[in-house]
Amino acid sequence: MLDSRLSAAARDSALKTRVAWPGLLLAWQSPRWSAALAGAVYLAICLWHQFPPGASNYPYYNYLADAFLHGQLHLRLLPANVGDLVALDGHYYLYWPPLPAVLLMPFVAIFGVGFSDQLFTVALGALNVALVALLVRRADERLALGLSPAQRSLLVLFFALGSVHFPLAGRGRVWETAQLLAFACLALAYLAALSFKGPRAFVLAGLGVAAAALARNNVVLVGLWPAWYLLWSQRERGPRYLLRGTAFGLLPFLGAGLLFGAYNWLRFGSVLDVGLSHHLMAPLFRDDYVQFGAFSLHYLPTNLYYQLLHLPFFGNPLMGGSLFLMSPVWFSIFWAARQRRLRANALALGLTVLLAEVPILLLMGTGWMQFGSRYTLDFTVPLLLLAAQGVRYWPFRAQWLLTAVSIGLFSAGAILLAMFLG
Repeated sequence: MLDSRLSAAARDSALKTRVAWPGLLLAWQSPRWSAALAGAVYLAICLWHQFPPGASNYPYYNYLADAFLHGQLHLRLLPANVGDLVALDGHYYLYWPPLPAVLLMPFVAIFGVGFSDQLFTVALGALNVALVALLVRRADERLALGLSPAQRSLLVLFFALGSVHFPLAGRGRVWETAQLLAFACLALAYLAALSFKGPRAFVLAGLGVAAAALARNNVVLVGLWPAWYLLWSQRERGPRYLLRGTAFGLLPFLGAGLLFGAYNWLRFGSVLDVGLSHHLMAPLFRDDYVQFGAFSLHYLPTNLYYQLLHLPFFGNPLMGGSLFLMSPVWFSIFWAARQRRLRANALALGLTVLLAEVPILLLMGTGWMQFGSRYTLDFTVPLLLLAAQGVRYWPFRAQWLLTAVSIGLFSAGAILLAMFLG
């Protein structure tokens, strides 16, 4: 470990002699400065969308927060756009989990449904960048990855401005808000697993994943790695301790499941019904839904294409985009298992990513309208840890160059979304 730290320090020292702006680059490893820098960019994109920044054109969580404040589960007031809501017996509902609306309740109570969900989402995006800076540093320390400060900084910068998180953070619609909040909860869960020991680690990690699922259900699968890491890192304490820790970690899931089940039962009479059969979906998806349902192998080829191969500059610009070709820093994950002592960790992270991919690849629709494959944000936390393990073996110049390419592509995408969607 000492050798890796010395080599990391030597690499960073060499970088400072070659790069004229190390201070600005290294600011990105600071949670405070990275959040401020990224937040300023996200705010600029937000203001481009709308000035002054009021409610977005799909501020559904504002309206659900208003409904909760008035003691009901269906919308009391109706937004200008009702497409993508659930309509049943003259009432309108959201099919998404309710946690974002719960967090918006104080703001809606003060400012009404016109509260700027766009500014709320910008704040979430800045928070996510700060959490990534913390997570990369903590993973480097606990797993002894041997990253230099410059390598950590570039990873944070890449996530903030060179991944699909960038175009999502400058908007405030229902879809972006849910995904960014789920990401924040997952990042906190991973931080808890890496930061604490004992029952507290199990409870906090479980709480983070359970909260993420109350923002976006399918991300519960991303909880595989924290569960594995806690069991693996504390295995010397014996089976009885691990069973007790597992029970502690599952308690938040039990509570979240009961809450979400009750929420569904009170709305639709079934704990498993989120209202999709009454969903006002776009005509583009209606025929497929009637024939194949919400999840089917029928959607697999389309989803694979738009998530792994499609380049929006050479086709439909709002249907998705290749995870690797648009953010080539992700290619570093294929170096993650190079060091023998980290292979088990790389395998656990890789399985977590693949498990989280299953419902995404089988889902009707690609996440349209979007720039880049926004659904990949669901598993970006374990993907970042894989990249942190792999990028150590890259020449710094390669990491810098591919980060610049990623930032250029997603900067163009953020501008494109502002032009197309307003």
